[in-house]
Amino acid sequence: MLTSVILVIIAAILVGVYVSWRAGRLDRLHARVEAARAALDAALVRRSSISVELAASGLLDPATSLLIAGAAHDARAAGEPDERAESDLSRALRAALAQPGFRADLAAGRGGGEPLAELEAAAHQVFLARKFYNDAVAATRAARRRWLVRLLRLAGGAPLPEFFEIDESIVPGDAAGRGADMPHLTAGDPPAQAG
Repeated sequence: MLTSVILVIIAAILVGVYVSWRAGRLDRLHARVEAARAALDAALVRRSSISVELAASGLLDPATSLLIAGAAHDARAAGEPDERAESDLSRALRAALAQPGFRADLAAGRGGGEPLAELEAAAHQVFLARKFYNDAVAATRAARRRWLVRLLRLAGGAPLPEFFEIDESIVPGDAAGRGADMPHLTAGDPPAQAG
């Protein structure tokens, strides 16, 4: 009788420790999602800012400057990052950078290759921040699908995090598919132009 009571107490303690660990892990995952979202927001704002600076630099033709400035304004005007507006900015940058002779003209201009390098760094940061954010969302969603988490409602009232999917590449892909996932404007050979 005493042995049964001790075993029940030990089992209850072990279950309590496991549930507490699971709840703590879920809380840490939600905190990770929030931190990754803040980093993504900062990277998107930086990319928009650099896009506006590039558009106002006088290095681009007026139509291209207007296109990039408008897309960057729309991306920032949304307040919260908007997938559609951010994708539109990526497409505007990609269209501008895909113009024949753009890189050579920019390098010969007043700013040299510096605006392009800053834009590439900002686009790369967006790529990494979005990847880390979506990885954190995937881990959190997987943890919330576990039966114990659902049964005991360990997530509480925390909203289910959503993925952030945008067209982030500012480099047109070549025939081999290179360049579509990561910006490589200032390093190596220029991407092949679609002909």
